[in-house]
Amino acid sequence: MEIGIDSFAATGAQDNPLNAKENMLAMEALLGRIAHADQAGLHVFGVGEHHRKEFLDSAPPVILAAAATRTKHIRLTSAVSVLSAADPVRIFQEYATLDIISKGRVEIVAGRGSFIDAFPLFGYDLNDYDELFEEKIKLLLTIRDHENVTWKGRFRPALHNQPVYPRPVQDPLPVWIGVGGTPESFVRAGVLGVPLMVAIIGGETHRFRPLIDLYREAGKKAGHAPEKLKVGLHSLGYVAESTQQAMDEFYPGYEKIFNRIGKERGWPPVSRAQFEAQCGPRGAYIIGNPEDVAAKILRHSEALGGITRLTFQMDNAELNNEQLLRSIELIGNRVIPLVNG
Repeated sequence: MEIGIDSFAATGAQDNPLNAKENMLAMEALLGRIAHADQAGLHVFGVGEHHRKEFLDSAPPVILAAAATRTKHIRLTSAVSVLSAADPVRIFQEYATLDIISKGRVEIVAGRGSFIDAFPLFGYDLNDYDELFEEKIKLLLTIRDHENVTWKGRFRPALHNQPVYPRPVQDPLPVWIGVGGTPESFVRAGVLGVPLMVAIIGGETHRFRPLIDLYREAGKKAGHAPEKLKVGLHSLGYVAESTQQAMDEFYPGYEKIFNRIGKERGWPPVSRAQFEAQCGPRGAYIIGNPEDVAAKILRHSEALGGITRLTFQMDNAELNNEQLLRSIELIGNRVIPLVNG
């Protein structure tokens, strides 16, 4: 199983004035963590896409390009590219270029995004939320699979035998679809025959099994080989020397951030008891000591019928850089051997 980290390049600037020096320090720390993850033997590092004050990831290919020059082995991916509000031609060109820079270590995880900021920013109508993604993921895959493209759609000017360059090192360039909990999204990924990255940020992970079964069944009916229908899992996670330490360090920032998001979305306030339940055997969060975390990853994989990738989302909880670096070491040196040993 591939194990890695997804980052949103969080800065905490939501509650403070913008500060260019702090942003530079935060970006340098993020690039240092990616290099550290490479050295520690992690398999993948993803950078998200947001267009908000508290994140620095509005241009993930730029961050990943910088990371590519500091790393040798780790795969670099978006997590996710908000394809609905982007031009698939430019997305392909950016990641094909990045694939060349990284010598063939790049992937795209395309999705609709968990926030809606990109839609008004780039002039798209939220009423077209699903139709935008449906059209653009098909165009992206067409560009990936064909050097010369003839295509016509609703949201972008047509292409008439138009070549798209550069071409990536990898053929084909890996493209995943990132999903939340909408059955139609799982079915669409199966019909297209692309790997599935499932974001589970609450509840009990095993409850997603019927949706993953929908994905696999849709892929089978569409004629795709089982080995093409890979499933990855993205969850909140953090590793420390003891499970109590991991929960104690993660919770304060978690409470702050989730309560802020909750005010935007109408969620009730979080509590320590709810958090600890999510860290328990059946909850979605993968937070604990290396042994507990490895055991939980294996339970999640079994419950979902087998996963090929697991990514931790840990830097949104306002942990300091030293804590994050130590967690990366524990994942590389102890969690991965326990999971894959």
